[in-house]
Amino acid sequence: MRSLHSSFIKPLLSLHKIPFSTPIFSLSTLPAQYLYLRFSTTPSLPKLKAMADNKSAAIDGNSTTQEHVAGGWYSIPDLRLRDHRFSVPLDYNSSSPKITVFAREVVAVGKEEQSLPYLLYLQGGPGFECPRPTEAGGWISRVCEEYRLVLMDQRGTGLSTPLTPSSMSQVKSAEDLVNYLKHFRADNIVHDAEFIRKCLVPDAGPWTILGQSFGGFCAVTYLSFAPKGLKQALITGGLPPIGEGCTADSVYNAGFEQLVYQNEKYYKRFPQDIEIVRDVVNYLAESGGGVPLPSGGILTPRGLQLLGLSGLGSSTGFERLHFLFERVWDPVIVQGAKRRISDYFLNAYERWIAFDANPLYALMHETIYCQGASSLWSAQRIRAKNDDKFDAIEAAKVGRPVLFTGEMIFPWLFDEVHALRPFKDAAQLLAEKKDWPSLYDVAALKDNKVPVAAAVYYEDMYVNLKLSLETASQISGIRLWITNEYMHSGLRDGGSKVLDHLLAMLNGKKPLF
Repeated sequence: MRSLHSSFIKPLLSLHKIPFSTPIFSLSTLPAQYLYLRFSTTPSLPKLKAMADNKSAAIDGNSTTQEHVAGGWYSIPDLRLRDHRFSVPLDYNSSSPKITVFAREVVAVGKEEQSLPYLLYLQGGPGFECPRPTEAGGWISRVCEEYRLVLMDQRGTGLSTPLTPSSMSQVKSAEDLVNYLKHFRADNIVHDAEFIRKCLVPDAGPWTILGQSFGGFCAVTYLSFAPKGLKQALITGGLPPIGEGCTADSVYNAGFEQLVYQNEKYYKRFPQDIEIVRDVVNYLAESGGGVPLPSGGILTPRGLQLLGLSGLGSSTGFERLHFLFERVWDPVIVQGAKRRISDYFLNAYERWIAFDANPLYALMHETIYCQGASSLWSAQRIRAKNDDKFDAIEAAKVGRPVLFTGEMIFPWLFDEVHALRPFKDAAQLLAEKKDWPSLYDVAALKDNKVPVAAAVYYEDMYVNLKLSLETASQISGIRLWITNEYMHSGLRDGGSKVLDHLLAMLNGKKPLF
């Protein structure tokens, strides 16, 4: 394990004498604008809310307060953007250090000073930053027709005190890292959103939220604990299981069933890939169990199966996966030379997996299903029950198609993926952790008064249809659009069509049947 910085979490509470602007650790490895934490005596949550309420809602191009810094407007084709940085508590329930949360305000050109309703976009994940718009188009263009869009990088991602392999390496112990990471779930993402809303929206009024995938999970948490901050909620492919305890087992039981179907569809589209994938699995098994990856990790047969995470669940995933395997082998240009997997494929594989850029996804993924119970590596346990179908080496040996896996995190990833190795002990502690706070309030959802419209994708590999319908039955007044026209990536692929449909369900253009 890499050398890690000493004393991080527990000693923080005793550092109130440090000057306000003093960073909690050396920033020599990261630019200050990407990672800084400031110390002050943090008020209670009610005081924080009161402070936010008292802020002036009218923010000029260079507005600055102790908790909020707003930049000036700048342009990309057909859009105007403005950056905001907020200093928020790491823990809203106690005196704690501050972290930075970044949000980008987006409007159509010429609408900078118009009085527009606000819409907050909640990104999928966990552990991924908001998209960076390069031009008007798709769902962003549709939102900007009538809203002031806020793209918030969820805490720990993008420019919101990003937790990367290098920044997390500053934490000395696995225990301290877990005590830090426990504050990076949907409950605190909602706290951050409320803090921002009260800073940005005139008179701290309610706003509309749009939650994609994990962002939809956050939206349901929002509906549970801060519904007064919401005017409307739009959800695309993101209705979470909301039962008490840990719901991960039910998620993965349903997920493996859907995975078998997605694999069957893939090989029906590209039957030639059955032999290619088997050939690669046999090669890896006969090469000492795997081959080195450019980053220093290892590609194993079970690691190869991870390509299903991106390849089987989005609209162009099948095609991209097929074309990736087109270049799996180096050509043999010298007679007698041994065949080997190409560097092109190995590099492309690591770009697909991308844990080096977003390690929070691997560390925190199963925790999003936990309320007062541990996950205990749920995906690994459920996979073991399905090993007759998902054992890659056995499938290749007997001539069956090798099945890819999906949105599942396994403990062996922290051995085989170079960027994740330093966090193996922390991952184990997170899997064992039981005292996770509640993420949903079923009683509040049953009494929901906020208009909610949700797109539910019939063949969604990531968020199961059946489980989504169970959750919808607990949210009063929700309207569902169940469709097989789109996959999980429907918001990206359909853009304005998906958003138009959901908005029409709430504004009366698509009346109740």
